[in-house]
Amino acid sequence: MSDYDLYYWSAPFRGQFVRAVMAHAGKTWTECGDAAISDLMEGPVKNMPVAFMGPPLLIDKKADIAIAQMPAIIFYLGETLNLLPDTPALRALTMKIINDANDVIDELTLDGGRLMWTKTRWREFIPRLKKWMSIWEETGRRHGLKAHSGFLLGGEAPGIADIVTAILWSTMSDRFPEIKSIFEKAAPMTADLTRRVADLPALTKLAAKARKDYGDAYCGGQIEASLRKVLGAK
Repeated sequence: MSDYDLYYWSAPFRGQFVRAVMAHAGKTWTECGDAAISDLMEGPVKNMPVAFMGPPLLIDKKADIAIAQMPAIIFYLGETLNLLPDTPALRALTMKIINDANDVIDELTLDGGRLMWTKTRWREFIPRLKKWMSIWEETGRRHGLKAHSGFLLGGEAPGIADIVTAILWSTMSDRFPEIKSIFEKAAPMTADLTRRVADLPALTKLAAKARKDYGDAYCGGQIEASLRKVLGAK
């Protein structure tokens, strides 16, 4: 029997952060599928395992606990799997990085498709995207990250902050070469960290499975189609 049930769409995007932390910790999970997610979302809130608006939703089967919202899920997994830093300051900074990652993908999808991308919108967004990348770069610089060595918040092994960072930028860069080019120039140390962490066996295996299961999909729908159009990504 698997350790968790994960409710997320057949795409990487927010769900991939949750998958990556579980994979890194050697845990198993069951993907409940799109139909099950739709059934929960369309049903009454009183019948939900936890009141939520949209996935990801994670059920810890042993603890019989349900958690929704990507940052909350990642923090819960970090707490229960002993993957968070020891000090309150670094724990808070880890949570800040998780929330920053959530903000970046919100902005990249224009608040979940509230608008569609146009060439003009994308051109105007590039300076802001570079600033986001520089936030990761400066965070790492302050805590000992160097090219080809070190981790985002220091320490001797990759932590939650490094996993979230790697999933954010590697998934995005892998599917959109133009973003990869911007990233490597704007945040070279973070790009190097992303490669090193993404090359860990558990995350390499997860990325290969995502390619097999989801193909080139990133977030899906019309918003992904508009993003691919402005970036010239097939």
